[in-house]
Amino acid sequence: MTNLTKRYLFPTLLLKLGTLLGLGSLWAGLFSGLSGEQPAAAQTCTARCGSRQIQFTPGQRIRIQVVNRTPYAIQVEQIAGTKAVLLAPDAVLNGDPHFGTRPNASIVFWEDAALPVQAVLFRPESNALQIELVPGRYGPGDRTVYINDDGRVVIF
Repeated sequence: MTNLTKRYLFPTLLLKLGTLLGLGSLWAGLFSGLSGEQPAAAQTCTARCGSRQIQFTPGQRIRIQVVNRTPYAIQVEQIAGTKAVLLAPDAVLNGDPHFGTRPNASIVFWEDAALPVQAVLFRPESNALQIELVPGRYGPGDRTVYINDDGRVVIF
């Protein structure tokens, strides 16, 4: 197994396992602790939001849209919903219309050459989440947008 595979797929596999076992919030807490982020109350951010600034009502169906604003193709996968899809530069991907906050839900994304990618969140409507992928400044960048079962949106 290559270092690239270990570095990017291992957290994804842990999130999948945690979701299957009903431990999604535990894994999210573990990852946020490892990254040095401190828990914060969700805010009502609607544009250019960061991690933990958006919260949905638990159980609410959410329309997901992923927009690739990078100059390179990005792989995007809705965990437990779709297989990885190659998203071309400036392309838009609409997620599964039944995507919701229960069980814990994740959108995973990566660039095949491991270039850094940053996720910027928008909440254009109360039941919509737009994820814009932009070039990251530092590696490894963001890799997952995770919606906890309590409705909080976290970027890893």
